[in-house]
Amino acid sequence: MFSYLRERFASRLRERSRRRARLVSKDGRCNIEFGNVEQSRFVFLIDIWTTILDLRWRYKMTIFISAFLGSWFLFGLLWYVVAYIHKDLPEFNPSFNHTPCVENINGLTSAFLFSLETQVTIGYGFRCVTEQCATAIFLLIFQSILGVIINSFMCGAILAKISRSKNRAKTITFSKNAVISKRGGKLCLLIRVANLRKSLLIGSHIYGKLLRTTITPEGETIILDQVNIEFVVDAGNENLFFISPLTIYHIIDKNSPFFHMAAETLLQQDFELVVFLDGTVEATSATCQVRTSYIPEEVLWGYRFAPIVSKTKEGKYRVDFQNFSKTVAVETPHCAFCLYNEKEAKAKEKKGYDNPGFVLSEVNETSDTKM
Repeated sequence: MFSYLRERFASRLRERSRRRARLVSKDGRCNIEFGNVEQSRFVFLIDIWTTILDLRWRYKMTIFISAFLGSWFLFGLLWYVVAYIHKDLPEFNPSFNHTPCVENINGLTSAFLFSLETQVTIGYGFRCVTEQCATAIFLLIFQSILGVIINSFMCGAILAKISRSKNRAKTITFSKNAVISKRGGKLCLLIRVANLRKSLLIGSHIYGKLLRTTITPEGETIILDQVNIEFVVDAGNENLFFISPLTIYHIIDKNSPFFHMAAETLLQQDFELVVFLDGTVEATSATCQVRTSYIPEEVLWGYRFAPIVSKTKEGKYRVDFQNFSKTVAVETPHCAFCLYNEKEAKAKEKKGYDNPGFVLSEVNETSDTKM
């Protein structure tokens, strides 16, 4: 038992040591940080709307609550100052015929309650502004306008946060692994993608980027060098009818960066394949992008995806997501170069070729028959 646990622990350590750093996680988040940024962080306040939308919910709600409580308390202090200057408070013992600026403000607590009632337009009718003070009337107008601005900004920010299109992207899922096998007589890299909602993505477009470290002829090392990877579907990669899971594939030809890779050397490669799906949400007409990535350990050579769509007796099409990422081993050439050489060899077998080393020699025939 102890030896088994020791082997498991050692295998976990080896797996973690082999784990590669990836730029894009499986759920689409980017693993990157910015250091030594010369610009001040106050530049983010210039685009305050995007800054608020990018904040996490806990920070957004903290700002939301602080903005309202802070404005209520600030104007409560101002109403208290107005009452204090006009000597409306009980400690000044106002006369019976004294007309206060605001009725029934007896202290800081009542001033805060009047500020709250004014900004949220509750209007209990117990406290109200009189025509005695122009300062109070101006303060009432200013607080009402500012309250409307705060309400509009905060409610709009929360609504925009809830309806952001990246939440729709969470219902688009990619297969856990990519596979390499023959499709249509060609060696292809295949990935499966599914839409978990019945509503469509309009104008969907799928493409990929291969990230790797390259060295230029001048000796410059480029980290995260990007190479375009073209993905196609049998119906085309533009305006997909994305109602059922689709299998997208990249043809590994002589122009593909996977052409010089083989089944034996795939795990030794250092690359990250990032796949993007762009589309427009049918319900909101907002554009969204879904992305995921695959590292060499997640690319299976010599496999294909198991069938996922079937037809029931009732005539309905059923999608079994239990087989969504399931793969089946198939016979596959161990490299693209071998597949193309095999095709060329078969093509030559169907043709005749002259042998330049063959020399025809003439033979003189003699007859042994005597007449």
